Amino acid sequence: MDVTTSQTFDPEELSPEELYFNRELSWLSFNERVLAEARNTAYPLLERLRFLSISGSNLDEFMMIRVAGLIGQVRTKVANLSIDGKTPTQQVAAINTKLRELEILQQDALAELRPLLAAQGIHIKGEDRLDEAAEDWLRQYFLDHIVPVITPQAIDPGHPFPFVANQGIGALFNLVRDDDGSQLVEMVLVPSMLPRFIRVPGEVTGNEAIYVAVERLICRYAELLFPGFTIKGDGVFRVLRDSDIEVEEEAEDLVRFFRSAIQRRRRGQVIGLEIDDSFDPEAEELLRDKLDLQQAFVSKTTGMLGVVGLDCVVREDRPDLKFTPYSPRYPERIMEHDGDCFAAIREKDIVIHHPYESFEVVVDFLRQAANDPAVVSIKQALYRAGQQSPVINALCAAAEAGKSVTAVVELKARFDEEQNLKWASELERAGVQVIYGFVDWKTHAKISMVVREEEGGYRTYCHFGTGNYHPVTTKIYTDLSFFTADPALGRDAAKLFNFITGYVEPKQMEKLAISPLNLREKLYEAIDAEIEHARAGRPATIWAKMNQISEKGMIDRFYKASQAGVQIVLIVRGICCLRPGVPGLSDNISVKSIIGRFLEHSRIFAFGNGEPLPSDKARVFISSADIMDRNLNRRVETLVPITNVTVHDQVLDQVLLANLLDTQQSWLLDGETGEYERVEDDGEPFNCHDYFMTNPSLSGRGGALKDSRVPKLTLRKGAA
Repeated sequence: MDVTTSQTFDPEELSPEELYFNRELSWLSFNERVLAEARNTAYPLLERLRFLSISGSNLDEFMMIRVAGLIGQVRTKVANLSIDGKTPTQQVAAINTKLRELEILQQDALAELRPLLAAQGIHIKGEDRLDEAAEDWLRQYFLDHIVPVITPQAIDPGHPFPFVANQGIGALFNLVRDDDGSQLVEMVLVPSMLPRFIRVPGEVTGNEAIYVAVERLICRYAELLFPGFTIKGDGVFRVLRDSDIEVEEEAEDLVRFFRSAIQRRRRGQVIGLEIDDSFDPEAEELLRDKLDLQQAFVSKTTGMLGVVGLDCVVREDRPDLKFTPYSPRYPERIMEHDGDCFAAIREKDIVIHHPYESFEVVVDFLRQAANDPAVVSIKQALYRAGQQSPVINALCAAAEAGKSVTAVVELKARFDEEQNLKWASELERAGVQVIYGFVDWKTHAKISMVVREEEGGYRTYCHFGTGNYHPVTTKIYTDLSFFTADPALGRDAAKLFNFITGYVEPKQMEKLAISPLNLREKLYEAIDAEIEHARAGRPATIWAKMNQISEKGMIDRFYKASQAGVQIVLIVRGICCLRPGVPGLSDNISVKSIIGRFLEHSRIFAFGNGEPLPSDKARVFISSADIMDRNLNRRVETLVPITNVTVHDQVLDQVLLANLLDTQQSWLLDGETGEYERVEDDGEPFNCHDYFMTNPSLSGRGGALKDSRVPKLTLRKGAA
């Protein structure tokens, strides 16, 4: 980009490609950073293997949703341009190139890890480690546990080609009949209930862990399946299908629609085909023909198909090869009130920092509400709740105790649709009023509201979160839970629920901003205020933390602020379409990404308000929304102002500042190339995850910051 620092560019004067990074390629760059952690020698070996598995899971979802959508646009000749001006066809071509690079990197990472794990007694695809006893055990396991559940099927005119499920793995065998020399192709599909890897017991292997992929086991003992045949060749394959569900606006019954759509998704168009490099050529030709691969991404590998399956090996009981277990703290503020959540919140607002502090306090908030005779009403938004949900149990208990309980269950939460249908049925059976929200918008807000009858009237207690009410992700995602009894926020919360349940659009909100009504405008207003501070010669600073930024209007607003002299630091874990540090356009913007032990998930916005950050005068917000078109225009989200002095300091001076100071897990985005480089250690290495794990409660006791029991963070020169 040929620009100079003496010029200031109007975004209208530059091409889309000069202004923005491609959304899909930016996401692939994020997954490359995840994959890089598989080669991070600072991590224990099984944790490195976990990152490799996660990168595979991420790629699967990307293929099934994003690539599938683009291929659908190509197939139907839709000409929608991406934010950087690319057609669907151009994007698919660029994605295919990057996917091939990532798949090579995945196999390289696995090749690097296998001998390191083998040195620790863990062998993946350990056929080379099989002695006679292990061989005998595997053969018998195959006969006892595999043969009864697999079904070899001939591929010929008399047998229709079998359906291969999404993420399904299978093997093809090119056979020659011994008696007459006739040729036959047979397929064996791996049932989904079989484990991906078979572990040979330690008593057989001498306490070594030998893992053999189930598809390799089928090929290894295929002669037991096909007596009377000679196996001329074989090959294993894996299929990915289009898994997106597009909600029809005219859908009259969302429950019935999603039950049907989940079934249709399992039979979606083939989007990806992985095959091993030694695949029999004749069998491969037949497979390609039968799967109807139009525009599908086909990859060959000499390594392992579907590296997501390595999560089976990660579960190996070897604590010496994993992170030291971490037990989250229970907030001291609640314990000081003998476990009475309402008394603690009534005293003053509380913010909880997960996973360093236990999500159990959120569950206890609802459990106490269910058992408290003074509580008259509970309203709860549920986006993802997991398979074992104490939140669901608490809501059911409250309804059975006679409380008025309303649950907004989002059926459109991708890949959780089926689970949410089950939760909706269970809640309804318990007497909960279940609402499914809007047909064309997702309800993504993380909010719980409890109304309690107290002396002087009703008091509303609210929980606003940045993450889901999910018992598993709350242990590995960093998120904020904000509890308040602020009457204004309580009134706003009631209006928000009325909007979702009855489509009653609030005419005026006192503190809360919600999308798609006014959240964007609230952020615009805060950015514009910083622009005015800069123009008036006052300090002007914005710090923001989010998962993704891809929405054109917000990016352009940040460009405008940068050109006015506002200093902007963005902490963006994943997709970033904004180009930072471009002379004349975004000189004053830097973007970093943090990838580490925990997945950064909280959304925080801080505006200096005429003073350098961090500052007591700063305007601070937490949100459920990322800066994406869907979050601002097609989802119900919340933006919550943090005005309590103690909570304000905790969110800004600890959580946000620690993320900004991190050097050991941080990557900086080059606005010219789109490449990310690890932050160079400046001699004072700082790991924000370690910091929060090793220090006393930041949010359970606000006083901890005042009496120096928590090391006070300070902004280092150049950090912002």
